[in-house]
Amino acid sequence: MTMMMEAWRLIRGKRWLMPLLLLAFSRASSQEPAARLTVEQALAAAITNNRELKLATLDEKIASARYKETQAVFLPQAGVSYSAMTTNNPLNAFGFKLQQQTITSGDFNPEQLNHPGGTPDFMARADVQQPLVNMDQLYLRKSAGKEVEVYRFKAQRTREGLVFEVSKAYMQLQLADASVKVLEEALATANALYRYTSDRVGQGLLNKADDLNAKVQVTTTESRLAEAKSQVKNAADYLSLLMGSPYGTLYVVDSNQVQEIGPLLTDPVVPASRADFAALQKAIDASDLGIRSRKMSAMPRLNAFGSYQFNDSRMFGFGANAYLAGVQLSWDIFKGNSIRNKIATQTLERNKLAEELSLRKDQSNLELNKAQRQLADAGYRIRQQQAASAGAAEALRILQDRYQQGLAGSTDVLLAQTQLSQQQLALAQAVFDHQVTLAYIQFLTTSSGR
Repeated sequence: MTMMMEAWRLIRGKRWLMPLLLLAFSRASSQEPAARLTVEQALAAAITNNRELKLATLDEKIASARYKETQAVFLPQAGVSYSAMTTNNPLNAFGFKLQQQTITSGDFNPEQLNHPGGTPDFMARADVQQPLVNMDQLYLRKSAGKEVEVYRFKAQRTREGLVFEVSKAYMQLQLADASVKVLEEALATANALYRYTSDRVGQGLLNKADDLNAKVQVTTTESRLAEAKSQVKNAADYLSLLMGSPYGTLYVVDSNQVQEIGPLLTDPVVPASRADFAALQKAIDASDLGIRSRKMSAMPRLNAFGSYQFNDSRMFGFGANAYLAGVQLSWDIFKGNSIRNKIATQTLERNKLAEELSLRKDQSNLELNKAQRQLADAGYRIRQQQAASAGAAEALRILQDRYQQGLAGSTDVLLAQTQLSQQQLALAQAVFDHQVTLAYIQFLTTSSGR
């Protein structure tokens, strides 16, 4: 007992030593393998491996592939075929011989004409179709080109959202890690107080209630510390999900230091060229072109066609050849009002997109104003919590001195220690809110740059 009292007197002059020693011991005994991770590394990994960003990129590629399909409005279509047929139909049998260029005067015998035997025909044929003027297809191609831009801007906005989400997840991990550190220090202090109280109870200088109060404080802090460590793992798993990494990895992140709070951003505005706005505007443009294409479908179409064929009565024979070429002008005059009704439907869909764009701009401006106020509130809370934390630390130091001199009760010390932990956690939360709000404002005001 005498040796313990001597050790306590030795530490009294340096009260910070015991919590640090206990903290170092607890960390050394419970340390798990962890990987060093900076926010830049997290962002790079997410941009490379995130599945949502990959899906957005694939959507852009699919739209680009669909646009290439519309090249058919300019390019010819060609095909070849080989047919083998036989018939005793008078008309077809005579036609086969005409195509084979084998008609003789005997073929005009009425008996032969009316009752031909089985007549074979082997035909090799090449067909070509060349679009010339199809205005509806031209506007449809332009609409498909706008769709490519829609998905390009969507992919860009997905990337911007991913940057914000990864930054926020990294800050959440910093907050969880800071909470663990605060609670570890609180646990070390509570353990030190519990040991000191137990010694004084054993000497008959304090009553059992003081010992029980100190024990309850240790138990409560241990429970909160276990929850905080679980939050660290949860935050690490979510960050792993964003980065496309395996779950279960713990990360050593940069500490979330309290920095000097500068003035608010000067009149930030939501740019009209933001990627999601640009995507909606391109969708409106694509709808306009789609409506124009539907209107043009009621106009005449002009296309060229041609074929070249070989006919013979023998398989793989090419005894006769002939060609056919021409130009076709077609015009759908009336299609049961289907064109008119489809145009009305497309117009309503286009107007819906325009309303959605206007609504999204208003919502973003509302979010920006709200974020500006939250940023000011977070800055104020940081300054208040810095002062409160300093005051709580000083109050705990004074009460510890008075407690060791028998001038204060253990309850007072425990309350002061709890208050200090609460103020330190509130400070870490305020710093997190301030930095997340800054990142969100940047996300809201990012221009597409295209």
